[in-house]
Amino acid sequence: MQIIDTGLYRFSLESDVKHVSTVANSLYFDSGNVEGPIDFSIRLVYESILRRFIKPQISFYSDQHSPFKPLPISQAAAVLEWGMNWCIAAHEFERLLIHSAVLVKNGKAIIFPALPGSGKSTLTAHLGLSGWDVYSDEMAIIDTSTSMVNPLFRPVCLKNNSIDLIKSWHPKAYFSPICKDTQKGDVAHVKVLNWTQYQMFEKAPIVAVVFPKYIAQSTLNIYQLTQLDAFNTLSKNAFNYNVLGAEAFDAVAKIIKSCRLFEIQYSDLNEVNEFLSEDVIG
Repeated sequence: MQIIDTGLYRFSLESDVKHVSTVANSLYFDSGNVEGPIDFSIRLVYESILRRFIKPQISFYSDQHSPFKPLPISQAAAVLEWGMNWCIAAHEFERLLIHSAVLVKNGKAIIFPALPGSGKSTLTAHLGLSGWDVYSDEMAIIDTSTSMVNPLFRPVCLKNNSIDLIKSWHPKAYFSPICKDTQKGDVAHVKVLNWTQYQMFEKAPIVAVVFPKYIAQSTLNIYQLTQLDAFNTLSKNAFNYNVLGAEAFDAVAKIIKSCRLFEIQYSDLNEVNEFLSEDVIG
């Protein structure tokens, strides 16, 4: 059994696929095996002995539940990360979860809710390897009483052309092996911080909500959003909005009222970095 510590949540991992343990060690090994309660018991296993040898497939289990169909063994590393995301999204009922990246600088957090193809993860990886603190690539985990956002110790998921781009810009970063031909295309995970850095992170106040949209060869265009538009989009991006009910409504409303609200269209990540650093964080 292997322990994966993400800071807020701890996973016990069992797998009969050596590749899975190797990748997990590379992404999370520096957190150590600090003693503490286990939040999720997960397994990545072959469905049958036959599937070890003929078109081998792997299944993800959380306890006895398997939320995904079996997938090719070549996608095992991606399945592990997707499965961990599913565990959190399906079982976190105390904090508000928003499908969003979270980047922090000078103790101030910006959340980036975005649809697939927006370039969110590419932006997150580049900024995370350029002086920003990455609190999350996939979900903002927000305390409803204070609207403070929590950090997670997780890698950033890159897809398709973004993998080579980030490798060319940050050749010293650690990348997991590429999982080919997944439902999201080619997928790899990049490690954007170590455990020592993570332990210095504290909950951060959200100062801005930025909806990014990548448009090739475009200049940076910045639009101020109305509170109504931002509220509607943010609430639709929340995993557990309906579960938390009025508590989620109040939390989103508090964020919207206290934050600067933008939509940006961009192609140059350095222009975005300059805008966020100088005009948003200040």
